[in-house]
Amino acid sequence: KQQMLSWVNRFNICCFLDNHQYGSQHNSVECLAAAGAVEWFSPQQSILARLQERYAENRDWLFGHLSYDLKNALAPLRSEHPDPIGFPDIGLFRPETVLQLQDGRLTISSLTQDPEAVFQDILSCTITAEKKGSRTVRIHPRITKEAYIRTIESIRKHIQRGDCYELNFCQEFYAESTQVDPLTVYRRLTELSPNPFSCFYKLEDKYLLCASPERYLQKKGNRLLSQPIKGTFQRNLLDTAADEALKQALHQSEKDRSENVMVVDLVRNDLSQVCKEGSVQVDELFGIYSFPQVHQMISTVSGELKENTGLAEILQASFPMGSMTGAPKRRVMELIEQYESTRRGIYSGAVGYISPDNDFDFNVVIRSILYNASQQYLSYLVGGGITFYSEPEKEYEECLLKATAIKKVLETLPDH
Repeated sequence: KQQMLSWVNRFNICCFLDNHQYGSQHNSVECLAAAGAVEWFSPQQSILARLQERYAENRDWLFGHLSYDLKNALAPLRSEHPDPIGFPDIGLFRPETVLQLQDGRLTISSLTQDPEAVFQDILSCTITAEKKGSRTVRIHPRITKEAYIRTIESIRKHIQRGDCYELNFCQEFYAESTQVDPLTVYRRLTELSPNPFSCFYKLEDKYLLCASPERYLQKKGNRLLSQPIKGTFQRNLLDTAADEALKQALHQSEKDRSENVMVVDLVRNDLSQVCKEGSVQVDELFGIYSFPQVHQMISTVSGELKENTGLAEILQASFPMGSMTGAPKRRVMELIEQYESTRRGIYSGAVGYISPDNDFDFNVVIRSILYNASQQYLSYLVGGGITFYSEPEKEYEECLLKATAIKKVLETLPDH
């Protein structure tokens, strides 16, 4: 797997998706990677119409991303904040080579090279032992803790007035004039936090180093499936009984249940726009799943897709994902623009793939480090769902908790 990652990183465009062997009936392949681009799709105008067209004619693999700011093409919305990372609103590429790893078996398909030669090339990639960390990336908060708390109070007033029920508010932490090796950072991040929707995504000089636990949307045949996360508790890895107690406390938490059920209702409503009447169901409500740093409350919603429904229609109904916006979606996206100070860009968007038979699987881009090598700009965003019952101080602490692994990685990088 590490040799595969090193090999795809040789290309200007690549995408490496790894579920870290999390057992789930919904996971199709353990590790899926794409390298090189024979075609690049990133329209600036008439995005939805062109996407619908491209999806309808697709007969090959497509990998890539949907930026959060794709919302501006889905609804009459705007984003005025700066975006130093610079991923386009949408980017999909048809890869030269696709690697699929499952149960110790590697399948290689390539449009430009002999698969046997690719295999030998991958085997020749040597993984050198990484140096011990001695360098810290100096991270700055985009807003102060005091400003964050004031903002949460303002959002709670909007909720009190009935403008919205829940709003996902995010803040940015960043570093300028910073040089890092993205591959080393990604390896360390996923070592600390090996989550089921991890991704190393490279687009020329732009990198997404992602350790996401959350699925946005999967299509298998005519079945759509979404798994929103709302509810985060820290783990106690030193005491099994205390860790189990935290798990139970999360399951019983009224605040987290109310947040979770709100987003489940939102997802049900989204899917019902493109699914057959009466087919949308909640497969699991308030499921508690344990990851290396945290326990999460995850629900699963699915539905049967109406015939002849394209990707653009599905995105029009469901993107951006409810867990990263709040409800009602249109109004909270306006408020997010008003209160946040950084354009989200690829953060809280999605990365994934479309298969040759037009099935797809996309994650939610959270727990991620964003890096623009040309600008030497590094950034990560963290957020949480704000409801009327949110306590600003606790929400701030939850943000820091979600960024624990990222902070650890950036505090101990090897010298160049």
